[in-house]
Amino acid sequence: MSSISAIPDAEGLYTGLLAGVKALLRPETKLVGITSGGAWLVERLQKDLGLPGAPGVISSAMHRDDFARRGLSASAQTSLPFDVNGTDVLLLDDVLYTGRTIRAVLNELFDFGRPACVRLAVLVDRGGRELPVAADFAATTLTLPDTQLLALARADDGSFSLKVEESK
Repeated sequence: MSSISAIPDAEGLYTGLLAGVKALLRPETKLVGITSGGAWLVERLQKDLGLPGAPGVISSAMHRDDFARRGLSASAQTSLPFDVNGTDVLLLDDVLYTGRTIRAVLNELFDFGRPACVRLAVLVDRGGRELPVAADFAATTLTLPDTQLLALARADDGSFSLKVEESK
């Protein structure tokens, strides 16, 4: 794999994500963002789509298979301001990579109840799956070397950008 020549424009990708999420919405759909990038996305999507109430935020921290190494994240903890039972849940995340975060989030979600349906929309699908996880919608797909991490950043004005860092 070679590294990407240019980092995609996160604001442009957000426009695509907005359209993709709009197409996935059902009358009973509740948006849930995965901390932290997905939580930022879902906050803005909830507003831009004019959806009532507050979106959900979910953390993978307590169900990570690498919890001993990573510890408890300083990011927001799970907040689901609706009954999960029988709900159509649309999970949002910034980057889909190995699938391990999604596995952990599903475990966390089911601690709160049994949704009718769980779907996934992401800003970027970078491949490299270790688990059989696929997004229902991805604003873009790109390839990065395993030595690089891709993450969403949010500026003080709420605008998004993507950053690539070498993994440790």
